[in-house]
Amino acid sequence: MRILLFFIILAVLVLVHEGGHFIIGKKSGIGVNEFNIGFGPVLFSRIHNNTRYSIRALPLGGSCVFEGFDGEESSSPTSFVNSPVWARFATVAAGPFMNFVLAFFLSLFVIGSVGYDAPVLSGTIEGYPAETAGLQGGDRIKSLNGRNIVVYRDISLYLFFHEGEKVNVRYERDGLYYETVITPKYDEEDGRYYLGILGGARVKGSALDTIRYSLTEVRYWIEMTVRSLAIMFKGKVSRDDLSGPVGVAKVVGDVYEEAKPEGLFVVWLNMLQLTILLSADLGVMNLLPFPALDGGRLIFIIIEAVTGKGVDKKIEAGFHFFGMCCLLLLMMFVMYNDITRFFRG
Repeated sequence: MRILLFFIILAVLVLVHEGGHFIIGKKSGIGVNEFNIGFGPVLFSRIHNNTRYSIRALPLGGSCVFEGFDGEESSSPTSFVNSPVWARFATVAAGPFMNFVLAFFLSLFVIGSVGYDAPVLSGTIEGYPAETAGLQGGDRIKSLNGRNIVVYRDISLYLFFHEGEKVNVRYERDGLYYETVITPKYDEEDGRYYLGILGGARVKGSALDTIRYSLTEVRYWIEMTVRSLAIMFKGKVSRDDLSGPVGVAKVVGDVYEEAKPEGLFVVWLNMLQLTILLSADLGVMNLLPFPALDGGRLIFIIIEAVTGKGVDKKIEAGFHFFGMCCLLLLMMFVMYNDITRFFRG
């Protein structure tokens, strides 16, 4: 069941991402040679309207192969390279965009079912700075050092990326606003800094609240991904902080086992929450300006739009080939590290 759930989630993510490319490409008049789910040997294949639809043996991704996508010369007006700049930009951007759309619609179901985590304190921990500063249950946190707080997780997000810093806390109590400065306390056992606050109870709101906080949910995971990438590029993470398909499969399995005793509905909600996280993450990762990724292709299209003349297609194709080789090597390293980490830990 754990493996099945992982592949279902992965299939949904890939189908939505590649489907975004496919739909906009088709609507823009770009020819699609093949739309496939998975890699490796073909298990099922069918041709319809000049496009081959395939399911392949290794369900770890997929692709939408456009006519002339990798720079090969073509006189066909439906070739990707001969299509208008706007059509190519929209087609490439549609994949990551659809991942954000998927995350939003799944969030509507989750938030509509269990509500959002309001930034309202249920209490404070004895002996921690929040208690000393006078915070108490019922206080609604409005901002930390000027950063607007919308949901309770925004507090954890801010503190995680600003460890140990003094925090100017603005909060609401009984309709009045107060401010206090708190220095987080270091917990030797956890190796983390804490304010010593408790909260995050789920609150159900109106239909408009559900829409608003679903957008907030997507924003939260996008910001988490971007900030995590920033500290990774600064060299502040170890190799064990990286995870590939094997690591994600283990997380899916762990979440399933923890939620299973609570019943099918709780399992369903937890799987949706994981899919939201992964979908937002996939959208951000694909927008990185790296060759072979959607973001890298968008950079070349933008250059052409600004200068009126694109980079030589063969040179561009070479960049993307180099990027793909780097990504495959990274994927192999991460998968190897995921597997060996299980044995090490």
